[in-house]
Amino acid sequence: MERRDVLKVAAEQPVKVASRDQGEETMMIGRDRWEEMHRLKSQGMSVSDIARITEADRKTVRACLRREVWQPYRRAPVTRTLLEGHMPWLEQRAPQVGYSARILFQELCRDHGFTGAYETVRNAVRPLRTDAATASLTQLRFETGPGEQAQVDWGQVRVRFDTTPATVHIFVMTLGYSRRAWVEGFVNERLSHLLAAHEHAFEHFGGPCAELLYDRMRTVVLGSAEGRPRWNPTFDAFARYWGFSPRICRPYRAKTKGKVESGVKYVKRNFLPGRSFRDLEDFNEQLRQWNTLIADVRIHGTTHQRPIDRFAAEAGVLATATRAMSFVQAMVRERVVAEDWLITVDANRYSVPYRLIGKTVQVVRNADRWHITYRSELVADHPVLCGRHQLSVLPEHGPGAGGRNARRRFPDAAAGQEGVVIPEVEIRDLAVYEQTLEVA
Repeated sequence: MERRDVLKVAAEQPVKVASRDQGEETMMIGRDRWEEMHRLKSQGMSVSDIARITEADRKTVRACLRREVWQPYRRAPVTRTLLEGHMPWLEQRAPQVGYSARILFQELCRDHGFTGAYETVRNAVRPLRTDAATASLTQLRFETGPGEQAQVDWGQVRVRFDTTPATVHIFVMTLGYSRRAWVEGFVNERLSHLLAAHEHAFEHFGGPCAELLYDRMRTVVLGSAEGRPRWNPTFDAFARYWGFSPRICRPYRAKTKGKVESGVKYVKRNFLPGRSFRDLEDFNEQLRQWNTLIADVRIHGTTHQRPIDRFAAEAGVLATATRAMSFVQAMVRERVVAEDWLITVDANRYSVPYRLIGKTVQVVRNADRWHITYRSELVADHPVLCGRHQLSVLPEHGPGAGGRNARRRFPDAAAGQEGVVIPEVEIRDLAVYEQTLEVA
């Protein structure tokens, strides 16, 4: 075979060799390629021609030709570094700080006496970050059966109410099987709003799932003791009242509740753009319409079905919401009587005997009335007011014979008339009366 024919045949089967330093590249050459170089050399080809055909560096070709026997590649032994004794800590801490080599380097120097270079830490973190990224791509999605589990989370968005900027906290509960969701906006993430949002979701779905999954929010879990979660007492009572089992994600494993986190992102990306709102009530009304007309009937990217269609298999196995009264209504609430002998319940105000100013009273709902007690004695009984920012005053609660003080403070309240409702604007500024609803 002539030289040009040899060049043509060899060029038809090129083999690329990674660009490395000469010694390592030589060791990475396989047996077949090493034998090919020697065969071409025996046919009289130059080093330059062999390098061009095999796409190897000429120095690599010379090194291979000098070796009479092929040897397999062996990785060089890892050199011990100052970081070696800190690797167990590094592997545990790295996920907690997002695999930030800079943060890990700072903590090693500050808390662990590390005296090495930043580059040493950076090189050690790189494979850990790669392994974590690979694991996140290959992990199997955890699926649950109909009615087995729902996931709960909060999200925050910045909006404008008319011309005023505001932050809205969006509650999202996503059913694990159907991916159907309940979404609702609140001014904060306090326990009272969390419980109310749950009950609105239960009403929407027809009942709670057997298990609800949360991250470690303080309104749900206060910490852990002996490896077991220490539940917020009020939330624990709420879960027992409705008959579901709360579960929390493992620390630093927020992706465990990826279904609801995807739901929060979906609200932000699909609902918010291009919308304007008058107030929170308008925000929630638009959110309910969007949830029904858009979110429920879209083709879900994972299930490839509409959530509302899959919900047909889930609705029948949800725990039926047969409670005659919500937990928020049934629970005992404590209120401190203000100087104007009023207490606030659900954004409305009710009078109690003026002698209890500064005292703590207990409020319980019984059907459509509020029963207010002090030291187990019934001291006031009011009808539950509809709406918000309303006022119910019993004149006999005020100081002075015949409730003269009450008539002076509330001239529209007829003496002896029960539950007089007086618009707040006719009394005084909201700031005087406003009290934050706190669940004991």
